[in-house]
Amino acid sequence: MDCHHYDAFRCRSCTLLEVPRPRQLSDKETQARSLVDAPVWLPTVAGPESGFRNKAKMVVGGTADAPTLGILDRDLVGIDLRDCGLHSPGLTGALGRIADWIRDAVLTPYDVATRTGELKHVLLTESPDAELLLRLVMRSTALEARVRSRLPALQDVLPGLRVVTINVQPEHKAVLEGEREIVLTPEATMPMRLTTGVTLWLGPQSFFQTNTLVAEALYEQARGWVSALPVRTVWDLYCGVGGFALHLAGPGREVVGVELSAEAIRSALHAQVAGTAFVAADATQWAVAQQSPPDLVVVNPPRRGIGTELAGWLESSGVGHVVYSSCNAESLARDLALMPSLRPVEARVLDMFPHTTHYEVLVLLSR
Repeated sequence: MDCHHYDAFRCRSCTLLEVPRPRQLSDKETQARSLVDAPVWLPTVAGPESGFRNKAKMVVGGTADAPTLGILDRDLVGIDLRDCGLHSPGLTGALGRIADWIRDAVLTPYDVATRTGELKHVLLTESPDAELLLRLVMRSTALEARVRSRLPALQDVLPGLRVVTINVQPEHKAVLEGEREIVLTPEATMPMRLTTGVTLWLGPQSFFQTNTLVAEALYEQARGWVSALPVRTVWDLYCGVGGFALHLAGPGREVVGVELSAEAIRSALHAQVAGTAFVAADATQWAVAQQSPPDLVVVNPPRRGIGTELAGWLESSGVGHVVYSSCNAESLARDLALMPSLRPVEARVLDMFPHTTHYEVLVLLSR
């Protein structure tokens, strides 16, 4: 992928951009194989090298007359990255219209150096149906009335705009968003209709993988593994909006998804199908409090991994199978060392984040 921002040293976020894509993929698989001792490695899922991101996280800089959407340089000056090659074409087109709307609505960008202004970030997500979820991260609600009055103009030029919110983040620190969310549209969630036949629902603070095509491959792989096993009961721990749980649901199978985020659970319940249930709770505390284990557990933890308590419970629980989805193979390896009775059977690298050192790895463990 060619990038004029990278060549001009305006943005160097894609740290592996100068490494040929085949080498990127082979290096990631080599690292994963060195950390996870699986007897079978399925072919790496690559996906496209550009235009794959379904979400843009843009710092707002510049002035109300000439806003930038992108990042800040070392001098805290805004660098406009609306044409970032990672974004889907739909995001790229929408970001240009949003920047024009910010200018016309006179929404003053937050100036980090002087601690003045209001608009901090634009967070934009696109669904497979080309619908959009827009979050305006602002220092306060001072411009809420102006945003509301100007919103119809933005909806006119972006007819796919389904959800718009103001997220209030008043603190002067490097935090992407705050806790308070003000929904400005009749709809508060957006459907993500996947080619797998499952529709997930995203709220403003719900997590979904940024690479839709590779996420679909991730869910399909887990579904394939589980369908080949004699599994009747499944727990999906760290279930988020229910991605794994909804893909593993089927006749004669009971699936419970557990997630700490109440908003994510509300989204999962919106998509709930027969045989599934969802619980808002800490995954580890909920699991260890149950009287008996299921046939299979899915874990999809943050980068730090599942940790000693949950790994220890899985090791001693007698659960027959675990599907572990990890965005950090090093923490995965540490967790596997705590579960010696659960051995890797198959594994697969999924290149969720091209041009970086990051990737997803999915492992099937059996006792």
